[in-house]
Amino acid sequence: MIRFVQSFYVKSAVEPADYPASAYPEFAFAGRSNVGKSTLINLLTDRHGLAKTSSHPGKTRLLNFFLIRYKVEESEEVGFLQLTDLPGYGFAEVGQAEQERWRKMISKYFEQRTQLKCIIVLVDIRHPADKKDIQLLEILRLREIDHCIVATKADKIPKTRITRTAVALGKELGLRSEPIFPVSALNNTGLDPVFAWFHSKLS
Repeated sequence: MIRFVQSFYVKSAVEPADYPASAYPEFAFAGRSNVGKSTLINLLTDRHGLAKTSSHPGKTRLLNFFLIRYKVEESEEVGFLQLTDLPGYGFAEVGQAEQERWRKMISKYFEQRTQLKCIIVLVDIRHPADKKDIQLLEILRLREIDHCIVATKADKIPKTRITRTAVALGKELGLRSEPIFPVSALNNTGLDPVFAWFHSKLS
């Protein structure tokens, strides 16, 4: 099993010219503005406050880059990767012009960030599939960008319904072979399959 043993904030950026130089594989977190991207990054790194969470969804308007040192527990192998917290989308209070600016920012990142290895798409397990999430997944398939789905807030539904709900949500999202991982930040559960997925992508 892989674990993240050290984590550092690197910088924030908008334009590709300002992205940090990196020789390491990069994993980006995408999803709606209030789905919990920053919370998941903090959970995976075990560092509360590494990625800034906001009580005002839609506030994050930059790409935030983090450097991670990881260790493979079985072999003591160590290495580095980068995580990127992408601006959220779909928040109603944000105007059309701002949403278009975000769309262009994300498109440039997908097109020009050569280190990008995979996207982690976050969805809320409590709600039916959102059309913006479906659109993002279609874009990732068209661009042939590897990805998985993390279904957040799994503590909000009964344990006996988590697996069934995740499977149903995956069908609504049009998932093919992509995995979906239910996670609860409140209960700190569901992380092992996510770490195993990271390990498989780094192997």
